Amino acid sequence: MKPKALIIRTAGTNCDYETQYAFTLAGAQAERVHINRLISGEVKLKEYQILALPGGFSYGDDIASGKILANELKYKLGDMLSRFDQEGKPVIGICNGFQVLAKMGMLPGEKKYAQTTTLTFNDSDKFESRWVYLATGRQKTKCLWTQGLPPVIQVPVAHGEGKFVALDNKYLDKLEANSQVVFRYCDKDGDDAAYPLDPNGSQNHIAGITNERGNILGLMPHPERAIFSWQHLDHAAAPLDKAGHGWGLKVFQNAVDYIK
Repeated sequence: MKPKALIIRTAGTNCDYETQYAFTLAGAQAERVHINRLISGEVKLKEYQILALPGGFSYGDDIASGKILANELKYKLGDMLSRFDQEGKPVIGICNGFQVLAKMGMLPGEKKYAQTTTLTFNDSDKFESRWVYLATGRQKTKCLWTQGLPPVIQVPVAHGEGKFVALDNKYLDKLEANSQVVFRYCDKDGDDAAYPLDPNGSQNHIAGITNERGNILGLMPHPERAIFSWQHLDHAAAPLDKAGHGWGLKVFQNAVDYIK
């Protein structure tokens, strides 16, 4: 049987179809489900093996990006999500979904999901949309989503509030010490890069993190937009895996293979 992936959507979500397609291409049975169907009990989270929070502008980014959806998930579905996490099931938050996971505390995963990080306004003070390089291999990590990736991949970004910031240096140092930083903005050789290669000015050039267990991933770039060569800004030079797919697909494939 195919692993079942649930993609949560709500008002303002706009990357749910692409995320569903990526999981389907990776071999999952992927379904888009409105959050109200989970809150009402019509749909049961426990019947799924993978959970995704896709990109977009949930609730119009009123108050702050992802904050309303984060509160809705934490205070209406918190027990369900905690059980899903404790069972080690894969969870991914992409762009707005990463903002949600950080603001509800599922990432980095402190006790009782206390919020210790956020994604805030880009240093450029404007929306940034471009392909970026991501360093993946600087630290050995438990993250199930990132296994088997080459040292540097290319993935597009599209956000206005993507600057990763920790509450204080204690939490930032903890992320580094526990090898929870899984993606960093870099140049084509994998070295640290300034703007525009680092599109937002994140602390330590952080583009994505995992929890200590390695089952939850949050990242600002969009792997679901890097699964075919024709999505790349240079079709002929698009970095592909042996099967001819963009490396973004590997992220989804890893979660499906883990469940299988």
